[in-house]
Amino acid sequence: MKIFSNFESGNINVVSADSPQNIQLTIPADNQTDIAQWFHFRLESEAQQAHHFTINELAKSAYPEGWKDYDVVASYDREEWFRIPAEFDGDKLTFSVIPAHESMYFAYFAPYSYDRHQDLLHSAQVHPYCKLETLGHTLDNNDISLLTIGEPSEEKKNIWVIGRQHPGETMAEWFIEGLLHRLLDETDTVGRALLDKVVIRVVPNMNPDGSIRGHLRTNGIGVNLNREWQTPSMDRSPEVYLVRERMLETGVDLFLDIHGDEAIPYNFVAGGEGIPSYDERIKDLENHFKQALLTITPEFQDEVGYDKDEPGKANLTVGSNWVGEQFKCLSFTIEMPFKDHISQADELYGWSPERSAAFGHDTLATVWATVDKL
Repeated sequence: MKIFSNFESGNINVVSADSPQNIQLTIPADNQTDIAQWFHFRLESEAQQAHHFTINELAKSAYPEGWKDYDVVASYDREEWFRIPAEFDGDKLTFSVIPAHESMYFAYFAPYSYDRHQDLLHSAQVHPYCKLETLGHTLDNNDISLLTIGEPSEEKKNIWVIGRQHPGETMAEWFIEGLLHRLLDETDTVGRALLDKVVIRVVPNMNPDGSIRGHLRTNGIGVNLNREWQTPSMDRSPEVYLVRERMLETGVDLFLDIHGDEAIPYNFVAGGEGIPSYDERIKDLENHFKQALLTITPEFQDEVGYDKDEPGKANLTVGSNWVGEQFKCLSFTIEMPFKDHISQADELYGWSPERSAAFGHDTLATVWATVDKL
């Protein structure tokens, strides 16, 4: 029996594995932080034999409430990711499996590899209205990649979509993959009609360093990019600095920052209620967008989510708050669950890459339904 994590986004510590029935693990923290939550490892062992896993010390993980009612994600072929039931006692997550094959992957959520990221960028760039550009490089010397879709003009609105500021929230890039596939589908009139009115700029992965390293929330030196938007720097957060500089050049009329939430088992949005410039115009735009999304898909709800900021009390270091205030525009954080969207529960797969992509697909229609009001 062997356990591996020596691969891209791999992250686990083997405390002991004296038998398949007693595999004791812990989760290493993001570099230079105490943030521990993302795991990704491979088991190689005898098929058709019971294996019992315990992940320890989760009471001091980044989001202990994220383990309650959480089921582990697993795969044999790295294409189909299914759920394995788990139990959490407040500190330990335990789960058992009888592998059907000799090698099996486990992860906190279905990984989105750097190779797939590159495939997404380069399949998009072959569209006649799409341009791929490297804004600069991260501290680990990875590309900060931007897709610009549509012909810029003074009449068109500027829409920005970014994902994976928190790299372990891989559902964000699955979402963006679904959004891009619909936008660039020549047979889909939503994408075609939208590009007559807007230019869409997309950063599918804001944090490639953390993604490759197997981090949950931070870049290569332990910086939470979604707390850098007021004063980013090339020394700490070049990812935010370079994207923000381009936004200041282009302007922003609608901003969507795509995330995943560890604890809340629903899809929801967080708006700009607390930013100083919040007014009836932005409130009406938010309500219109949410109502359109509610109409388009049952995968969205607006009953459960984060507590709304008090007026003027928003944290402007957060991306969606800073953008909303800087550009006086409609600006949302979109959150998806690591667990399941329980109002549309799926016992076998939970919230999944496929559902994330479909949610991105449907959100593009919501953008279309909102664009004339921007």
